[in-house]
Amino acid sequence: MKNQNQIIISIGSNTGDRRNYAKQSIRLIHERVATVVKVSKVYETPAWGFESEAFLNLAILVHTTKSPAKVLKELLKIEKELGRVRQEGAGYQARTIDLDIIAANEDIITTHDLTVPHPQMQNRKFVLLPFRDIDSQWKHPVLKKTAGELLQETQDDSDCAVFPERLGSPLATLGIEQYNYIAIEGNIGAGKTTLATKLSEDCNAKLVLERFADNPFLPKFYKDQNRYAFPLEMSFLADRYQQLTDDLAQFDLFKDFIVADYHIFKSLIFAKVTLQEDEYRLYKTMFDIIHKEMPKPDLYVYLYQNTDRLLGNIKKRGRSYEQEIPSEYLENINRGYLDYIKIQTDLNVLILDVTDLDFVKKQEDYVFILDQIHKKTKEG
Repeated sequence: MKNQNQIIISIGSNTGDRRNYAKQSIRLIHERVATVVKVSKVYETPAWGFESEAFLNLAILVHTTKSPAKVLKELLKIEKELGRVRQEGAGYQARTIDLDIIAANEDIITTHDLTVPHPQMQNRKFVLLPFRDIDSQWKHPVLKKTAGELLQETQDDSDCAVFPERLGSPLATLGIEQYNYIAIEGNIGAGKTTLATKLSEDCNAKLVLERFADNPFLPKFYKDQNRYAFPLEMSFLADRYQQLTDDLAQFDLFKDFIVADYHIFKSLIFAKVTLQEDEYRLYKTMFDIIHKEMPKPDLYVYLYQNTDRLLGNIKKRGRSYEQEIPSEYLENINRGYLDYIKIQTDLNVLILDVTDLDFVKKQEDYVFILDQIHKKTKEG
């Protein structure tokens, strides 16, 4: 199941510099509203329902945790910023930019402000053509037909020509997929699983998540650390090794794009904090044997958050066995990660301080993270 809404937005312009208005709208949507993951071909089409200059029409696919209603409100703000003036009751008009939600997942929405799927999409060739480019498998939840099937049946015989220039997706230009294997790491409650899941969905990557919830020693450890530290760390090490061996074996590390929410080395970091000295020496012997067999990620992203923010996140997500974690333990884990990172000479590391970021609710914060990864790709 997808964690984000997948919304298809139709973009049209027939006044002024049409291409530039369309390009600006894509940029503003990506930076402020939702992640633009796919952009259709651009079609030049005659004005539909009124006499005016020809339109440039295209569609984009965006991913977001925002509701379609919230997305619509933000699209209207962008229209206004780009010079769109809506006049109630004036009928069809020329416009600098027109942004319409055509579909949201395969949902049916009928409110005063929004109807999804768009009630006229099956009658508009300039909507169906770019929609088919975006998602040929999507099926209309009412009409039970794909965009391609609706295109074959539509009565609209308008001449829609492919515009010679395409407008690219902002996400595609970042070059993140030049990496084959990204590991996202961080302390308890840092947001690594959330970011890994979001990045994998947006970039169509294979997702590997740690199976921490299945570990029977974890609740016991938080109640009695001295007693359960060693069996906990050994079981984690065995499970991480088994999972990574199984999961990564399914993929081609030279062709597939993989995003994981952990790296095997976290086992050693946590063990150093939780184990007694003699236990740690034994543990490290076992770890070194296993670690030699593990592939290294092309990019290791460490999400840093200060202890107060971590404690707030832990409280918010509400796992009962985590609620008594002491701040000192989290500080030691943070220190362990940073000490580990300092001595790495053969690992491509990106440290991101996300203490003051909310990359789920604030699109600009997520774009900032994407830009930082992009800068890392340019460093080679």
